[in-house]
Amino acid sequence: MAEAARPISIGFNHIATLTPDLDRLVAFYEDVFGARLISYTDGWEGHPRMGIIHMGGNTELNVFEAPADEIVGERTKMGGRGPIDHFAVMVGSEADLEAMRDKLVELGSSPGEITDFGSAKSVFFRDPDGMELEVVWTKDDFDPLSITEPQKFGPPAEDS
Repeated sequence: MAEAARPISIGFNHIATLTPDLDRLVAFYEDVFGARLISYTDGWEGHPRMGIIHMGGNTELNVFEAPADEIVGERTKMGGRGPIDHFAVMVGSEADLEAMRDKLVELGSSPGEITDFGSAKSVFFRDPDGMELEVVWTKDDFDPLSITEPQKFGPPAEDS
């Protein structure tokens, strides 16, 4: 019997969700799970207020604040919940990220731009249903537990 192929991914890096009250949601995850807010933004044109909550291991919850009436879905009904924005698959090396980028470009699922977020690099893509997702590699020297105060971030710098 042939050996099954091993996935190139090593799990999930983050789940991005929507909330009408970012401060309330951060406080909940900190209180219940001992999670920590590691970075945030007050938002800018085209990007909402957001917090990144370290959940342990290499996993984060990326929370975007949006008005309650803009969050689609019936949260109590299976199959109609809706407040998940996207998820990010994690890979273990920059070479794996580049290989995934190349494959996604070949399939027409991504324009191929790799974004450097400081602690990680990612490539965005669309799956066959049109959902925008990410592949992320967390840089080897990034230790979320070394962050003692949440780091504020803003819009990406414009290339000159």
